Amino acid sequence: MLASQQGRRSTWDRWSGMLFVAPYLLLFVLMLVVPLVIGFRLSLTRGDLFGIREEVGFANYGRLFADPVFIQVIWNTLYFVVLTVPAFAVLGLLLALALNQQSRWAAVLRAIFFASTVLSVTVVTLIWRLVLLPEQGLAAVLANAIGAEPVAFLSSQATAMPAIAVTTIWWGIGLPMVLFLAALQQVPRDLYEAAALDGASRWRTLRSITLPSIKRTMVLVIIVEIILQFQLFGQAQLLTNGGPNNSTRPIVLFIYEAGWKQWQLGYAAAAAQILFAMIAIAAMAQYYVSSRRDAA
Repeated sequence: MLASQQGRRSTWDRWSGMLFVAPYLLLFVLMLVVPLVIGFRLSLTRGDLFGIREEVGFANYGRLFADPVFIQVIWNTLYFVVLTVPAFAVLGLLLALALNQQSRWAAVLRAIFFASTVLSVTVVTLIWRLVLLPEQGLAAVLANAIGAEPVAFLSSQATAMPAIAVTTIWWGIGLPMVLFLAALQQVPRDLYEAAALDGASRWRTLRSITLPSIKRTMVLVIIVEIILQFQLFGQAQLLTNGGPNNSTRPIVLFIYEAGWKQWQLGYAAAAAQILFAMIAIAAMAQYYVSSRRDAA
């Protein structure tokens, strides 16, 4: 009798857990899995906003990899990710270390650094357009003040993407900072007190206590930022519109223009599938490397 009751209870526990998870699973399937399947199906067709005209198989993918603009777009996006993701991780950690204090000024500075995160991309790009104006912007004023020649950051292929990267970092640095702050506040104070009694330097304490304690948060920040920065769109569209000479055109802007300006929905859907594959590969690679380090 007792064994039967325990069996029924364990069965109910499993099913009750599924009931709690079911709303999230349903939302996940409806909002992510179903659109992904529909997008892949659309990528195998040729059509416009009025409907599908014909099945073309993988011809859209062949066109993409034969398109020099799309190849450049891929490199632009990878370049942007390389510029921004390490900067988000390093600067976010440094800010969190500097502001991990129980003081009024630290709280004020945390609010200031996080405030930019809540701004819309339109406001952010408007601010940075005023900063980067080649003759009257803040950067030009500072250059004139030190006797240097002002630089047209957004008009040069060499500086346009780094300028967008700086804009993005200024805009989004609050999120990694907050994540690192939350992780730092979970590190036991006893460890730091023991290190201080042993005479450990700040660098040794950081390397031996702080960084190992927050390594999971570091992995989270890197994966989140990889996913976010692969989706660069608004900053590139509003600051440079993909120029000069397509040097700042990211994949999402390419998808938008192919789908909604040229009405090549199948072509745009194929590019979107490639973007999804790139994000998934990059995120899984980072997770795999971090897992191997933890196991070692």
